[in-house]
Amino acid sequence: MSQKVRVRFAPSPTGPLHIGGLRTALFNYLFAKKNGGDFVLRIEDTDQNRFVEGAEEYIIEALNWCGIPFDEGPGKEGDFGPYRQSERKQLYKSYALDLIEKGKAYYAFDSAETLDHHRKDHEAKGKTFIYNWHNRLKLTNSLSLSNEEVKEKIAAGEDYVIRFKSPENEELILNDIIRGEIKIDTNILDDKVLFKSDGMPTYHLANIVDDHQMQITHVIRGEEWLPSLALHKLLYDAFGWDAPEFAHLPLIMKPVGKGKLSKRDGERGGFPVFPLTWNQSEGYREAGFFPEAVVNFLALLGWNPGTEQEIFSLEELVDTFTLERVNKSGARFDPEKNNWYNQQWLQRKSDVELATMFAAELKKEEVSAGPDYIEKVVSAIKERATFVKDFWDLSDYFFQAPSTYNEKAVKKQWKEGTPEIMEEVASILTTIDDFDSEKIEETVKAWIGEKELSFGKVMPPLRLVIVGDMKGPHLFDIMGLIGKEESINRIKTAIAQL
Repeated sequence: MSQKVRVRFAPSPTGPLHIGGLRTALFNYLFAKKNGGDFVLRIEDTDQNRFVEGAEEYIIEALNWCGIPFDEGPGKEGDFGPYRQSERKQLYKSYALDLIEKGKAYYAFDSAETLDHHRKDHEAKGKTFIYNWHNRLKLTNSLSLSNEEVKEKIAAGEDYVIRFKSPENEELILNDIIRGEIKIDTNILDDKVLFKSDGMPTYHLANIVDDHQMQITHVIRGEEWLPSLALHKLLYDAFGWDAPEFAHLPLIMKPVGKGKLSKRDGERGGFPVFPLTWNQSEGYREAGFFPEAVVNFLALLGWNPGTEQEIFSLEELVDTFTLERVNKSGARFDPEKNNWYNQQWLQRKSDVELATMFAAELKKEEVSAGPDYIEKVVSAIKERATFVKDFWDLSDYFFQAPSTYNEKAVKKQWKEGTPEIMEEVASILTTIDDFDSEKIEETVKAWIGEKELSFGKVMPPLRLVIVGDMKGPHLFDIMGLIGKEESINRIKTAIAQL
């Protein structure tokens, strides 16, 4: 590509970043980095009525947490700022007026009441009101009024909007990297408002002007913007500018049924739909997901590498990603698959890293242990975990003797003669000097063989008294970690209690 690739993620600060928006940001980031380009964050805050305090900061924190930081944007000023549309508002009116001069746009003075009347009148007749070529000369605008009348209205301070003059009887040929060629009959397009009576541009005008000024080469956005593609291409043509290439990403669909994934689906299904917690809605970070897992599962929602590979680091995604392999159809969201990705990434983390995370969890349980010991425990139990928060339930017996015993296990394993067998096991353990897993196993199994006992009479009840339940990794590994004295004490305590 002769021109440097520049993409932008342009959210509105109207609330938390949905994971659909996060995936859009991710695909923009991957495309930019794959092509040696820039990833720009632009905050589209022209609608001040919907502005939510803290939303912009949330968006930035979410991108940073996922490891997909922007190259330019608020707080990272480049050569194309400012990066908040509210700080660029003085730019837009001149462009709207330029379109009027070119005959590509016009002033419209219709009141909200008048337009509402037309809508209701059309609805009563089973029609849809569209403000465009077929009725604009019958409405109150600079196409139907004389120049003098227009000047008088503006001088008198009458409210107006500036509308785009969509062409009549043309066929637009549009191209989308993902969806291919799209044909649009311009007769069905309405004359969209470009500039509002409050002095602010609409999304459409600001978006085009900013993308042009920021030298955006590729617009990668959700398919909900596909209906705007025709207008945006017409605006580029009206200004005489080269349009960027467009790619519209498929929707993220509900886990079951049809429709776009929503916050309510997450609440009903008990899974996050936001990267970070927002108010009462738990985020992926707070739910215990690793950012690598979130990026991994989001990348494969609507994109496939063309191979059987499922686990990708961010670097591998950058190397492999192409827009041509993004699907046209919506991608079904699978919470269980998300958990699987986290489990896979947990297994890839070092015991040292996981032990550090687990140490923070142990503080909440008011349990203290040395880092080396925690690391050994993590190594023993991590294969059974999906999240670090699972570690305590999987390993509490490594840090404290059982205070209760599983009732079903007691009924099944604690039989007549079991206390005597456990007494003998405790005695055998006292004879072991090097109390490690291998030596304990060798000694106990040799004793079982000498006594001609079945393993079923010894091993299950021994696990029960050591762990309190029929769970956990290799029993002799557990005993080796908790030590000789603790193992013997647990056996004697259980004999006394059961």
